[in-house]
Amino acid sequence: MRYLWACLAFFAAFTLNVLPNYAAGKKNHKGLTINYLIFQDTTRIKIVSLKDSLQKDSLEQIRKKTLYNKLSGGIQKDTRDLALFPAISLQQNLKGNFAGLYVQEPSGEPGSMQNMFIRGAAMPLLSKKDLYDAQPLVVLDGIPLVREHPFAFDIQQFDFNRIGPATNLLAGIDMNNIASVEVLKDLASTSVYGPRGVNGVIVLTSKTAVGRYRAISFNSYIGMVQKPFVNTINGKYENSFRQRFYDVYTTNGRYSDDEEYPVYLSDSLNNVYSGKSDWTDLYYKNALVYGINFSLAGGTDRANFRFALGNTKSEGVADETGIDRYSATFNINMKPTKWLLFSTMINANRLNRDRNKTLRDRFAQLNYFPDLSAPLPPNKDFYGSYLQQYKKGFDDNKTNSIQGYAKLEGIFGQFKVVSSFNADYSEGYRDVFYARTLLQGNSYASNYYGFSQRLMMDNKVTYDLNLNKVHDFHFALGQSMQWDIYKYSNAYAYKGVNDYIKINLLDSKPKNDDGTDNGGYLTPVAFPRELTYRFLDKTEDNLLSFYGKADYSFSDKYFLSAILRLDGSSNAQPTSRWFYSPTISAAWNLKNEFLKSNSLVDDLVLRASVGRMGRTFSYDNYTQGPQYTASVGYTGNLTVPGYNAFGVLTRPYQFGWVGYGVPWSYSDQFNIGADVAMLKNRLHVSVDLYSKTDKNQLIGIPAYAEYGYKQAIESGMSVNNMGIDFTVSAQVIAKSKFSWNSAVNFNHNANELKALPRGLDQLVVSNRFLKVGQPVDQYWLLENNGIYTSDADVPTVNGQKLKYKGIVLKAGDPRWKDQNGDNTIDDNDKVLKGHSLPTLSGGFDNNFKYGNWSLGTSFYFNLGRKLINQEMANRFDFVNREGNTDINSVKEITFWEKRGDYSKYPLYNPWSTVIPYRADQDLFLENASFLKLRQVSLGYELGNLLNKKNIKINKFFVYGAVSNIFTITPYTGQDPELVSYDGVDTGYGQPIPRTYTLGVKMEL
Repeated sequence: MRYLWACLAFFAAFTLNVLPNYAAGKKNHKGLTINYLIFQDTTRIKIVSLKDSLQKDSLEQIRKKTLYNKLSGGIQKDTRDLALFPAISLQQNLKGNFAGLYVQEPSGEPGSMQNMFIRGAAMPLLSKKDLYDAQPLVVLDGIPLVREHPFAFDIQQFDFNRIGPATNLLAGIDMNNIASVEVLKDLASTSVYGPRGVNGVIVLTSKTAVGRYRAISFNSYIGMVQKPFVNTINGKYENSFRQRFYDVYTTNGRYSDDEEYPVYLSDSLNNVYSGKSDWTDLYYKNALVYGINFSLAGGTDRANFRFALGNTKSEGVADETGIDRYSATFNINMKPTKWLLFSTMINANRLNRDRNKTLRDRFAQLNYFPDLSAPLPPNKDFYGSYLQQYKKGFDDNKTNSIQGYAKLEGIFGQFKVVSSFNADYSEGYRDVFYARTLLQGNSYASNYYGFSQRLMMDNKVTYDLNLNKVHDFHFALGQSMQWDIYKYSNAYAYKGVNDYIKINLLDSKPKNDDGTDNGGYLTPVAFPRELTYRFLDKTEDNLLSFYGKADYSFSDKYFLSAILRLDGSSNAQPTSRWFYSPTISAAWNLKNEFLKSNSLVDDLVLRASVGRMGRTFSYDNYTQGPQYTASVGYTGNLTVPGYNAFGVLTRPYQFGWVGYGVPWSYSDQFNIGADVAMLKNRLHVSVDLYSKTDKNQLIGIPAYAEYGYKQAIESGMSVNNMGIDFTVSAQVIAKSKFSWNSAVNFNHNANELKALPRGLDQLVVSNRFLKVGQPVDQYWLLENNGIYTSDADVPTVNGQKLKYKGIVLKAGDPRWKDQNGDNTIDDNDKVLKGHSLPTLSGGFDNNFKYGNWSLGTSFYFNLGRKLINQEMANRFDFVNREGNTDINSVKEITFWEKRGDYSKYPLYNPWSTVIPYRADQDLFLENASFLKLRQVSLGYELGNLLNKKNIKINKFFVYGAVSNIFTITPYTGQDPELVSYDGVDTGYGQPIPRTYTLGVKMEL
């Protein structure tokens, strides 16, 4: 009988050309009991006994996965196609590939931060803290990865970038080492990850060796990023642009004596500003990208391993930016006895990042603004001299990260005991020095060191029970402990003795422990002690969890699962330390129930889940009660001041009042879905309808001003996200020589604010207006209906002209709509419009194959999304942004680049005190929908030809690809993707470049 099974399996593998490296035989009533394995490597087929082998363990996971797929809507992705895209970050790899996953890429600068949202944002994105709380959990081989904590923003005046290297930690994921990617969205699949996974979970599974398989793989690509074509301008163009306003609103078309015209524009014969505008020769460039990954895998039935090394270099297209990644990964599985399995994995990365040189980010780091009366010149020679002064200093950004686990798995009959220890550690360094020639004689030095650490102990016991081959039970009891630590030390100083001493301020020690001068220290002291500032902070978060899970299936028709969690967080208040989270999910296999003999339908499953999951607080502040943080000091940073080494309190307290009795936040989620396979599995459709409501969330309410507080942090905010995920994939053509596979996915999501603390109906937070019953991602804007061409056009009511906050509107002012008819334009006339998050997003992929040739295309789209073109508002509001010493007056070198459509904006009076070109009006609200052709790839499989010539090789795939080919959009700005988390295009995002790559994927 065994010989017969082997022959049948050999025939199936030969005729179907099975893609995986193994095929299995001897099905039971579920088609899942495996007694042998056929191993295929294109040159030979081996029959390997599965008794006590590692292959049996891997195939047991397939059996468990089948039940899991019936109950959840998790979508798995083959990473072979993803690895063709020359991405440096995980976010870039996943963009447009999963329904319900929205990726936001605010800048094309390699290694910069990027955002992900699964099924919308659970809260209004009012700050980088909210952005952090809305991110999904990323799990690598069971290790829940940490992200850079935003608590460092507490000492920053601006939240452009976090202090330190601010490098995207998910840029440490090498897709060549990943076997599969799953995006888990409903509680049926995410509940096992607990409160960390309340925003959804992205599961990455690393490649491992299988049994006696020995393999060497080599993956590499090299390419070029193409510099963009831009329209440059100079002082002459800027003068012409401004002259239009002077012609209309000034006497004789000239500026008045009491208003000084910018000096850098006043001399049209000055070649520094009015001559050649060739700065782009130094700013934009064609740059190199490459990647290389080498791996070795092998082993026996009882032990196997995989080791991989990689290096990826991704240079930016602008400002000499780039990132260099060195990675190493190693995993090993050993089965010394039939009942014990030991596994371990280590993944290590080094990221070296060259950051941008933008003035805004530099001044925000310095907390110091020099004279801004003249911007950088557009002339290459003069701009080049500035760069030379910049190169006298340095800006070194380094990040090290390591993840690993050690796992023991014991099998005792139907019992299985799994115990694992996981660790994730990352540390960042940033060393900065700016020469005095850049800062009006004041040199600057800064040093940063910080780390994020997560340790996790996980224990689980499972029991499988099958009754009469009809009732299948799976029980699990689990317990996990997580310890998180985030810490940083930051120091900076001004006015060094010269530009040659570039000292590390974190390690400097001008005084001995006894207070005497350190004779071995630099003399004189490199930086004055009174101009040296040091900051350090640390936050910890512990999570202890217990859970029980029961799965049941009946005759492979009905499936039921229930899980109950008990989670305790150190960030919760003592009165609400623990939270119970129940989840129930069910599935009905309609194929086996009604359509067993139907040849048209291969699989048809209905599934549903409902449950509740706790949401932990990211800050330990909330568990401590009232907070005291004041804004004092020369730099204006948020610090707790001291007097003679004693801590003191100075109102106002910036963070706000935190009372007692703050309960856990939590998320109630409901999901119903269906999965269909038809036409001999050539057509697959998956659809999910979902609703998730995040309740008891915290938000600041203006309160206690008489006691010096700005706000009270209170519980009670609730936000609902409701929508649909849809995925369809089809083998449109399946001929022997030609095939065409197509797949499309999309997500439609709508959010609504359900409640605010204290039963409030509305709340104003900075420039945001939150109203119950309305979406939380809308803009709060004045409606613009044109321009008043004369004073007589301004409406008059009872002899009173229409006013803007008490200022009478005149000719040249905007026609803002008086929504409430009170003859005054103010915040009460603002309306909620647009959405900063897309209402419809997704991707569309096609893969064609003819013989050994393959062609792939990938589209990505966003619809129903709008953004504020802040860059264009700044361009027209030149009067209020000229010559001031603040962040709003900073002009980058890209100021000399023409972007947008100037003709669509009315010619307002820029000197009007109503500030007609303010950004909080729908004049600058633009449709940011787009369709992008992200990639076209063409490849050829040489392995078959080489095998015919007796060259023993499994795979030799060569390919060429073009990425970011074109964008179709009504948006008039630079790129509709280059927008910050709040939906504002500031113009600071570097272009996402078009990239040309040539690559090879080889397996021996």
